[in-house]
Amino acid sequence: MTTNAELQKIRETAVPRGVSNLLPVFAARAQNAEQWDVDGKRYIDFAAGIAVVNTGHLHPTVKAAVAAQLEQFSHTCFQVTQYESYVRLADKLNRLAPGPTPKKTLFLTTGAEATENAVKIARAYTKRTAVIAFAGAFHGRTMFAMGMTGKVAPYKADFGPMPGEIYHLPFPAEYLGITPADSLKALDTLFKSDVGPARVAAIIIEPVQGEGGFYPAPVEFLKELRRLCTEHGIVLIADEVQTGFARTGKLFAVEHAGIEPDLMTVAKSLAGGFPLSGVIGKAEIMDAPGPGGLGGTYAGSPIACAAALAVLEVIEKENLCARANTIGAQIKQRLNSLRGKHGLTCIGDVRGPGAMVALELVKNGDAAQPDADLAKALVARAAASGLLILSCGTRANVIRFLVPLTASDAIVAEGLDILERCLVELAGAAREAKRA
Repeated sequence: MTTNAELQKIRETAVPRGVSNLLPVFAARAQNAEQWDVDGKRYIDFAAGIAVVNTGHLHPTVKAAVAAQLEQFSHTCFQVTQYESYVRLADKLNRLAPGPTPKKTLFLTTGAEATENAVKIARAYTKRTAVIAFAGAFHGRTMFAMGMTGKVAPYKADFGPMPGEIYHLPFPAEYLGITPADSLKALDTLFKSDVGPARVAAIIIEPVQGEGGFYPAPVEFLKELRRLCTEHGIVLIADEVQTGFARTGKLFAVEHAGIEPDLMTVAKSLAGGFPLSGVIGKAEIMDAPGPGGLGGTYAGSPIACAAALAVLEVIEKENLCARANTIGAQIKQRLNSLRGKHGLTCIGDVRGPGAMVALELVKNGDAAQPDADLAKALVARAAASGLLILSCGTRANVIRFLVPLTASDAIVAEGLDILERCLVELAGAAREAKRA
């Protein structure tokens, strides 16, 4: 039988170091919110493949849809021979997207492709070139997406020069002391000092920052961005790659703000584990590029489109938007209770809409003292104890919870028991070290 250790040796000689791994383990199988590695160790999965399997690993409805598609064909290239699942999925997403304006949808393969194509579409529509993004943002690893990403290490280091005409603003994060007024003032300064609004094609924003630390954009800020973009003819792009498909308690996170973006990028949980991304947008804007300007050989894979139709069916039938709120409340209540129960001063903030929950770790309860070492140690100890969690944040001190929305209350509680035990042990060890 192949072991983790044997496979890790192959990995170290066959795969470049630039592809990082959370753990030196290899998955053998997965079901709903659980994984087992090749050594037989079981893990409760609070990572969901980085927000990809909101409907759980191998949901029966998704499996059945994929199996049925494989009986027909695996690939034709939509630009050569069209197929029903692509247009059915586009039509469904157009009707589900927020706002009354008629929509159209383009399918691609990765989130980075989606954000890059959204910029292409915005530039074609506005005949402008500049793009505004936010510090802490993550929009992908391809060249223009990397330029829009608002974090140097590890995403931009050694890969310059970055594309031109990309500008970054501070993201409004209450816990970090950055208010919506601060961000709007920075935008006004940018318009006056670096790039006039008449040159800006698009502003792209995550309704809840993902890699940046799970900071939700305040509703009033999103509403004001919408107003300013309308005033200046700027395309507002909502990057819903990580926030989409019920994760925040709404199908799309921008629904919490009651705004209609011009374009939305989607990927990750759209197809329940199969590579698929898209740009959903106002029909007039989406039609700006000429024939042949958009697409890709594998874009809109028929297998992935079939899976995505099944995912949307599961979200609706199993009421996963409501389930996200239930799971999120369960996690936040438990995390907040740890302060009083164990006197943990390392818990700086617990936040996030729906089941997109963050735990910010700090020293002595001080927001100005991020504890990245504790976050790293917690991820490692939790994994050793059978729980998969992820860290994030510009200060590397945030634990993010991305529990599959199909997870049972019992599985969520079991995972939180492991997390509590590991955090208490690490906090206790830190106190003992300080006394010594």
